[in-house]
Amino acid sequence: MELLDKLAILSDAAKYDVACTSSGVNRPAVPGKLGSASNAGCCHSFTPDGRCVTLLKVLMTNVCVYDCAYCANRRSNDLPRATFRPAELAELTIAFYRRNYIEGLFLSSGVLRDPDYTMEGLCRCLELLRYRYGFNGYIHAKAIPGCSPELLTRLGVLADRVSVNIELPSAASLARLAPQKQASGLLQPMHYLRDGIHENFQDKRLSRRRRTRFAPAGQSTQMIVGATPESDYRILTLSAALYRRLELKRVFFSAYLPVNPDPLLPDPATTLTPFRREHRLYQADWLMRFYGFKVDEIIDTEHPFLDLELDPKSSWALQHSGLFPLEINRASYDLLLRIPGIGLRSAGRIFRARKERCLDFDALRRLGVTLRRAQYFITCQGRMRSGMLYDPVFIERQLRADALSRAQHRHARVLPGQASLFGSSTWV
Repeated sequence: MELLDKLAILSDAAKYDVACTSSGVNRPAVPGKLGSASNAGCCHSFTPDGRCVTLLKVLMTNVCVYDCAYCANRRSNDLPRATFRPAELAELTIAFYRRNYIEGLFLSSGVLRDPDYTMEGLCRCLELLRYRYGFNGYIHAKAIPGCSPELLTRLGVLADRVSVNIELPSAASLARLAPQKQASGLLQPMHYLRDGIHENFQDKRLSRRRRTRFAPAGQSTQMIVGATPESDYRILTLSAALYRRLELKRVFFSAYLPVNPDPLLPDPATTLTPFRREHRLYQADWLMRFYGFKVDEIIDTEHPFLDLELDPKSSWALQHSGLFPLEINRASYDLLLRIPGIGLRSAGRIFRARKERCLDFDALRRLGVTLRRAQYFITCQGRMRSGMLYDPVFIERQLRADALSRAQHRHARVLPGQASLFGSSTWV
């Protein structure tokens, strides 16, 4: 098979792996080596100066010994199969870099023969890139659960970020849809990677000359949402535990797509593609990681699913209407972060600016604060925005109407013959 034919098959097979994330590594160009890594972004993300940083996103092979019900590359599927030799993929990556197509690599793989054999091929490819070609760019690699600790160590030394897919939100669902995999087998390499990252950090603190790199951008994971009946509360509780116990950098949520006919999977004719649910989970995850929210503040067992019409922060604010409206000139920084429409940057600007002067709504606009949602929950110098009263019922109605209007606008912008980002018209 020609090299470009392999690339067409294996880059298409990699589309279900989520990789659009900040690299988390800042490594400048080094004389005699190729490439660099920026902690500002990778794979269709943007650096602070506006550059789009892209990765070659590809599988080493789409041949797999597993037969997971939800996977397009499952063993029982009849589809074109291909496998890169390590040298082929290394040469292809360097060729793409030299043509300025990419600045890094996202590498995953099906399981060819067994986990150790597959991981050996992944590590060999990355060793060629790092040592033969002197490639210094960003590399995100997927580890294969079940491989030996020695291979995990090799991968951690070669890659900037390593991820192990947790696949599904519960052990019961994993046993049902992927019986060849076990939850403990997925968590074990994640524990090993966490410990390796800790050891590397301690070595750096002991001696600046001792610069053994081990997954310097940390580890992440990915789980499928919508293929199994777990609630958003269960998913967010699991995510919080992964952040707390395994110190992951990101938990990625992947909306279930019906790529296989299987009686164990939801019926695509009656099940909506849960892209909107995925979006709300990402918003809730962001609140937990950066805004100080606990899972039980965002969602609870009585209402185990996120509101699909309102973002989680607005839902929380409406449930705590007695706390609002907040005076923008006196609210603590932590409370500023809990105002819908005010993010990390806006809260910081407000906190600094009000030390010099008393802020009004015009001043907030000049600071770059988006008032579309925030205006309902704040006062400036004791007054709400002109023409407004604090009425939680009215505010909720307005926010839902705004969400509906924006959703309809997004659908109107979808070109004929193009799929909407949020699946069907019942998104709203």
